[in-house]
Amino acid sequence: MSVRLRTAGLTVEVSAVGPAATRWTRVVREACAGQELEDEGLGHQELDGPESSSRARAVDVVVTVAQGEPVVPSARHRLVTRGAWTDGHEVILQDACSSGLDLVLHPHGSRLQVVVHPAPAWRHRALGLAAPDRRLLLHRAVLLQFPALWWAGVHGRAPLHVSAATVSGHGVVLAGPGGVGKSTLVATLDAATGAPVSDNICTTDGTELQGLLEPARTTSGMGRRMPHGRRESGWVRHCDAVVPDTILVLRRGDTEDATVRHLDPEAAARELVGGTYAAGELRRYWAFAATLALATGRGPAHPPVVEVSDRLARRLPAYEVRLPSRPGLTLEELVTRVRSMPVLTGEEAWRP
Repeated sequence: MSVRLRTAGLTVEVSAVGPAATRWTRVVREACAGQELEDEGLGHQELDGPESSSRARAVDVVVTVAQGEPVVPSARHRLVTRGAWTDGHEVILQDACSSGLDLVLHPHGSRLQVVVHPAPAWRHRALGLAAPDRRLLLHRAVLLQFPALWWAGVHGRAPLHVSAATVSGHGVVLAGPGGVGKSTLVATLDAATGAPVSDNICTTDGTELQGLLEPARTTSGMGRRMPHGRRESGWVRHCDAVVPDTILVLRRGDTEDATVRHLDPEAAARELVGGTYAAGELRRYWAFAATLALATGRGPAHPPVVEVSDRLARRLPAYEVRLPSRPGLTLEELVTRVRSMPVLTGEEAWRP
């Protein structure tokens, strides 16, 4: 049975075969965070055939988890870089991102097909015993997130390490270092106040942001344990994308109340760019994207993170927010405060 989801602005369908199919299907469903699309009866075999229906054409990335057999390049494949080969039609990545998963990728027109071969060595099994949460995150990244991010990049979008949400009719981008409280603020939304777009990562062309689907991770979560003392939980309500009108750069504060000041576009863009490259979640992605660009001749070898960040920062008002030391601030309250601030222009806008 296949699992279909929306992530990074794309429709992705995943199926698994072999003895471990149930386990891999469970991994994918957990990664969907309760946002799995309804199955309309279109199986993977139909997707491999001619695109005879509009629903088939709507699937952007097809992932099949095959039985665990290592993938070996043939004489027709040329070396791209260590562990990567191509024959001009398919790309082989052995032990992709040190995950223990071999990938065979086939870009076909507007669709990317990915066949995943689990081939763990002893070191991968050791990681699973010592840090099962980290191995799970790596499997999710290689199985779902990195192929979707790269295919979105082929279509002109770059990843940003930001959270995003709709709040009382406004689109909000939340930037700042990992652990500052972005996920906690997004988790304060309910059906009456807005909807989350992403917990951690978005793709964007500098205008619209599309969320990378993954579970919410907060200290108050009730699900699977994750690094840094957080737990996962699903999304009750979720929005695929948003056109933002505000950038909020979060800082930790030491006062009882939040403080807000205008932030100049250069500083806001620096926060978006620097935060993206500093993020551990994307550390392995840059080599992944560069390898596929070299192997296929499609997409940028280096995603235009700087360009899309600059476009967002120059188009939208940005604010630096020092969060209060007391808990309980909601994202709706914060956005209301920001929206009540006077609109400033020129140098006056950027003075502390």
